Amino acid sequence: MGPSAPPGRSSEQHDRDPQESAHQAPDAQATPSRDPEPGALSAAASSLSTRADGSLDVMSSVGGVRGLLEASLPSAAFLVSFVVSEDLTLSAVLAVVLGAAFTVVRLIQRGPLVQSLSGLAAIVLCAVVAQQTGQARDYYLWGFITNIVYILAFSVSIAVRWPFLGILFGLVRGEGLGWRREPRRRRRYALATWIVTAVLALRLVVQVPLYLGDQLVALGTSRLLMGLPLYGLALWVGWMITRPVAVEGTVGPSAAGSPPDAAHEASHGGEEPRA
Repeated sequence: MGPSAPPGRSSEQHDRDPQESAHQAPDAQATPSRDPEPGALSAAASSLSTRADGSLDVMSSVGGVRGLLEASLPSAAFLVSFVVSEDLTLSAVLAVVLGAAFTVVRLIQRGPLVQSLSGLAAIVLCAVVAQQTGQARDYYLWGFITNIVYILAFSVSIAVRWPFLGILFGLVRGEGLGWRREPRRRRRYALATWIVTAVLALRLVVQVPLYLGDQLVALGTSRLLMGLPLYGLALWVGWMITRPVAVEGTVGPSAAGSPPDAAHEASHGGEEPRA
């Protein structure tokens, strides 16, 4: 089950620390044309919200209470309905109806069209797969496929030194792709991307055996517990360990109070283990 695309960013993210903005502005301006797929990445970046202090607002980034309900309620309704009635068709229809209701509300409120329809499309696909196979557990099969795709994509992005969270967070922070010229920051973004990848892999490790064992209740419950909240936590950890102040803070006290050239040299001189 892939991460949902919550509503737009908070306006608070524009109120950055002046020193941070001054440090990042040249990077953001130096490489605007190198931003791959700017439309798609900008849409993904706009889903992240930050607080006035620059920290990631996880709840807003996952869409708030409504985002959590949209991500979990259709699946929960499918699970409860099937356990109670053992009617696969009824359970699938109920999940689709709830997904459609959320979509209609978003469209009425003029929410993002792609975001509104993609969630509904995923629910419909899950319901169709379950109906075609006649197995309730196959409602969760598409989630395994999307997790594998994300794991492969994130791993490749790290291997080619374009870690996905670096591209995403770079847009949010206004630093563009300037972080790629700093090995320390690039490794931190790679580590953050590995953390999200590990969460996706953990889902498979826990849920695939439950699927193979036909343990529907345990599978559905683990899908809910390891869904958007756990993904949001991984994003928050990734955001915190890649903050410019956190990365530069690993240099040590010798760089503090140094002349600009010396501080710059100190911040790039040390090597740390690759993520």
